[in-house]
Amino acid sequence: QLQLVESGGGLVQPVGSLRLSCAVAGTIFSTDRMGWYRQAPGKQRDLVATITGGGSTMYSDSVKGRFTISRDNAKNTIYLQMNSLKPEDTAVYSCNLRRTTTTTWGQGTQVTVSS
Repeated sequence: QLQLVESGGGLVQPVGSLRLSCAVAGTIFSTDRMGWYRQAPGKQRDLVATITGGGSTMYSDSVKGRFTISRDNAKNTIYLQMNSLKPEDTAVYSCNLRRTTTTTWGQGTQVTVSS
């Protein structure tokens, strides 16, 4: 059974940086698509970025140019490097792993951008 564990969240000042990690306990296949999502208080969960097993990436317009998603298959881990953070980036960030018939989520990590 897969388990995803996020880490790296915290409090950061505007224009600062954070790197989130999502470690997967279990077997990852090259066909698995992984991604980061976020949910701010009172809002729906939104896509941040996704990455395929081959390394193809996709970003939401709100983070394009500031965030970078990467994947280390040897470590069963994906990362989200977040630069030039803004207060509106404040949210709970969650990673997921998608297969044909299942989607597995982590528990989330809080990111707060505030001075």
